[in-house]
Amino acid sequence: MSDAVTDLSSVRRPIETANGLPNAHYTDPAIYAEESLALLQSQWAGLAVTADVPEVGDAKPITFAGIPLLLLRDHAGQVRVFQNICRHRGMILVEEPRKIEGAIRCPYHSWCYGTDGRLVSTPHVGGPGQNTHDAINRSELGLLEVRSHIWMNVVWINISGTAAPFTESMADLIARWAEFDKPLYHGGAESMFRLDVNCNWKLAVENYCESYHLPWVHPGLNSYSRLEDHYHIERPGLYAGQGTLVYRQLQGEDGSVFPDFDGLSQMWDTGAEYVAAFPNVLLGVHRDHAYAIILLPEGLDRTVEHVHLFYTTPDTDQALRDRNAAQWKEVFVEDVFVVEGMQRGRLAPGFDGGRFSPAMDGPTHVFHDWIAAQVDHFRSQSKAAE
Repeated sequence: MSDAVTDLSSVRRPIETANGLPNAHYTDPAIYAEESLALLQSQWAGLAVTADVPEVGDAKPITFAGIPLLLLRDHAGQVRVFQNICRHRGMILVEEPRKIEGAIRCPYHSWCYGTDGRLVSTPHVGGPGQNTHDAINRSELGLLEVRSHIWMNVVWINISGTAAPFTESMADLIARWAEFDKPLYHGGAESMFRLDVNCNWKLAVENYCESYHLPWVHPGLNSYSRLEDHYHIERPGLYAGQGTLVYRQLQGEDGSVFPDFDGLSQMWDTGAEYVAAFPNVLLGVHRDHAYAIILLPEGLDRTVEHVHLFYTTPDTDQALRDRNAAQWKEVFVEDVFVVEGMQRGRLAPGFDGGRFSPAMDGPTHVFHDWIAAQVDHFRSQSKAAE
């Protein structure tokens, strides 16, 4: 455990008197490493979307919390996640996204694995021309699979293997959005983009949770979906975000719109919701499309936001999809200067984590309280194990 232990008691106070997280949670490498274990590896976190490996045999290497992982769609069509290392000497197996036509071959000594993770070939392991050895039990040396689950087309993973089942951990949000438990169709290459942001990943979550900043940071969006049209979504220990009572469908030049999801209740005629599913997945649902933003930390003050847009059918209008992607990208880019500015601000030694507006910052306080609870729990477990 890190020697840089922070006092989180003020973070866990009621919002009226609480402080935000101490600066060290954004600037200290030891705290960053601790949070990686407590927040990212011990929970159900987002890794990618199923559209990242659309066809059988597609494989994509992804580094998550410093761990080399391999996302792939096996020959049975199932999306799976493995540690991207050979069980022989720990060599990286796949360096670039590609299609696995046969087996996954280690470039070092040519041990080969099936897309289901089984070790299928160990050339010369028993000496020249001898491809077996009594001490090498292939059935025990398959790829190390990472626990995973698909929901809202997001590939969720639990590195530690200790979290409750996904459907239990996310039961509240799954029930809240049960009406969207339908096929989602990725909009294609033009409906995915990435933003490289110079901030700690938590700041992206904090900003997404609340609508308080809309009038100043998103004046275009606020012109029709005003601050007063929004409401808070606060589920302590689970997720937080915001909803709007005013969602305006994007229209083509001919007045066309995206087709709606079937069977939605009346609230979605003009409403939409935006939720941060802790720790690192930002989701949005509307009557005619949804999106997911996967936050992948690449360092203490570097985060990549992978944005994906989904629709109700696979054949929605391409021009309208392009306009929708451009519109959302404009909104998300507007947030970059804010989260990067807050990251730089965390270098100010006199900053005490800040205070929350009891009326406007509830969702962000819920996120901070969740972080403090998880970190405190992790520290108590680590101390008990000493």
